[in-house]
Amino acid sequence: MSSGITLSASTRQNLLSLQDTASLTSTTQNRLATGLKVSSALDSPVNFFTAQSLSNRSADLGGLLDSISNGVQAIQAANQGITSISKLIDSAKSTANQALSTQITTTGTASTDFDGTAASTVNLYVNGTAKTANIAAGSTIDDAITALNTAAGSKMFSKDKTGDKIVLNASADVEFADTGSQTALGFTAGTGTPPDYGTGNTTVAQASELTVAGVDNRKKLAEQYNSLLTQITQLSKDATFNGVNLISNGDDSNKLHIAFNEKDTANLDIQGQDLTADGLGLTSITAGATGTGNFLLDADIKTTVTKLGSATDTLRAASSTFGSNLSVVQNRQTFSKNLINVLDTGASNLTNADLNVEAANSQALSTRQSLGISALSLANQAQQSVLQLLR
Repeated sequence: MSSGITLSASTRQNLLSLQDTASLTSTTQNRLATGLKVSSALDSPVNFFTAQSLSNRSADLGGLLDSISNGVQAIQAANQGITSISKLIDSAKSTANQALSTQITTTGTASTDFDGTAASTVNLYVNGTAKTANIAAGSTIDDAITALNTAAGSKMFSKDKTGDKIVLNASADVEFADTGSQTALGFTAGTGTPPDYGTGNTTVAQASELTVAGVDNRKKLAEQYNSLLTQITQLSKDATFNGVNLISNGDDSNKLHIAFNEKDTANLDIQGQDLTADGLGLTSITAGATGTGNFLLDADIKTTVTKLGSATDTLRAASSTFGSNLSVVQNRQTFSKNLINVLDTGASNLTNADLNVEAANSQALSTRQSLGISALSLANQAQQSVLQLLR
């Protein structure tokens, strides 16, 4: 029967101390290698799972930062669109005011003496408004001029120096509804294509003696205005970021949703607005359109300028709204970044090792191990003395 090995108490104590030192050395070396003092639930269940929860939330918030960043860019795209549309609105105002400052005149002297022997009815349009003057049989030229000016509502008809011919000098567009109305006043019958100044009226070609100035210029300015409206609509539809456009559609479906936390209990819904030309209440200037008529009437142009002013107010209100929303989103973006840093720092504090401390521990354990080996050697000296006697 074999007997067990018998160690002295001091030897066993020193051996246990060396084993503890070796275990601590292994732990310290692992911490130095991984940088973690808690690398599994076995090291510290509370710290490990708490740190894991903090890291998970940090990761969730980090994923939301991309969505928040996209939201910021979508709002900035909308704001940039509003800024550019405002400049186009200013150009449209300038065009309308230029049309308003363009003077319209109709001037000319009849080539034939006025003959009031027979009764006649003169049908004409003054800036698109129908006017009718009834000239009785046997009327003098003065009687005819009085009837014409009364019907027109202003003193635009007079007589030449001879006193026999009718003179038209109007600060307006004057068009005749029929050839008979022209010849009755001594003007020649017009030939060619009737003028189309946007009144929508049926007229005849102007008499060769009459000259109309300013109408064509206003018509061209109306076309320029229409081109600007087209650009406004196109620009609003191009203010898109990542498929999101906040200024081309005001429907409830056009809404930007931004989540600020992982449970979406903190969020912001930004409603899109229709800032196209139609959405701003701006309509094209077309021939025959009531209230526009190719900028023929000063009153119509002033109405257009008023609409442009309202459009500017709408854009400013929209810009203010988007600016406020952008401030909120950017503030939450900064908050989320700082919170992620706090969460990551908290998780690190629970699991990361202090490498300076661990390095010092490693040096101390190395010294302790050397001392333990020396102590174990001293504890075995008594047994070595017995060995010398046996020799």
